Amino acid sequence: MYSIDMTPEQVRQIIRQELALFMRSDRFTFQKDIEMQDGRNIQLATGTGTKIGTLGGSSGQKLAFFNNVPVVQQISAANLTNNVTSGGDNDTIANYTDLNTYANDAGAIRNDIYQLARKLKQINDGCRSFGLFT
Repeated sequence: MYSIDMTPEQVRQIIRQELALFMRSDRFTFQKDIEMQDGRNIQLATGTGTKIGTLGGSSGQKLAFFNNVPVVQQISAANLTNNVTSGGDNDTIANYTDLNTYANDAGAIRNDIYQLARKLKQINDGCRSFGLFT
């Protein structure tokens, strides 16, 4: 066994030097889970932005939220195009409890399809902008 006589100040100096080298690195590799205590947040700058999953642009990287099984980035088969140009009040779907009134009401049906397609497109576009779909 080796025995080295060092003062506490010498140990502190070595730690300061090693920590400075560690902090200058362009990346940190963790070999264990990272646990954040309650009330701790991840703060991001407002300039260029922050990305998750940038390892060489690999599409094989996997990510999950809330303890789900990690998966690769999902593919949206096609970008949704809403060919119904307008209809109804935004964010409103008609109540079809009276089928005698609505069974043949093409305008009301078109309006509802438009509102559903409009909302689905917003969700699809949002997922794409966050990279959840390609």
